[in-house]
Amino acid sequence: MEIRPIKTEADYEAAMAEIDTLLEAAPGTPETDRLEVLSLLVEAWEDVHYSIEAPDPVEAILFYMEQNDLSRKDLEPFIGDRARVADVLTRKRPLSLSMIRRLHAGLGIPAEVLIKEYRLSA
Repeated sequence: MEIRPIKTEADYEAAMAEIDTLLEAAPGTPETDRLEVLSLLVEAWEDVHYSIEAPDPVEAILFYMEQNDLSRKDLEPFIGDRARVADVLTRKRPLSLSMIRRLHAGLGIPAEVLIKEYRLSA
């Protein structure tokens, strides 16, 4: 079983092709062991070469609202009254620490996304 680091795009493509052939391997076989190791190597390569930056807090909130069919009114328990929700979503007001805590605890939006710095509108 010769496995080596992924150093080039060609290595990455070859590893992906091999992973495709190993996906149907029976559990507990050497093929599944190889699949696991190749998957870890591919994941490490993708983390470096295809990293996706986390959304800013407002984008994350808007995405969560869309995915969960929430209205602005549904955010009031976490952010404040209607005007405050509007100000946050239009980037006129930053999220406060207490808003971040309530959004994280109540909606499960990751705190590390909510605390990220973002640009307010002028």
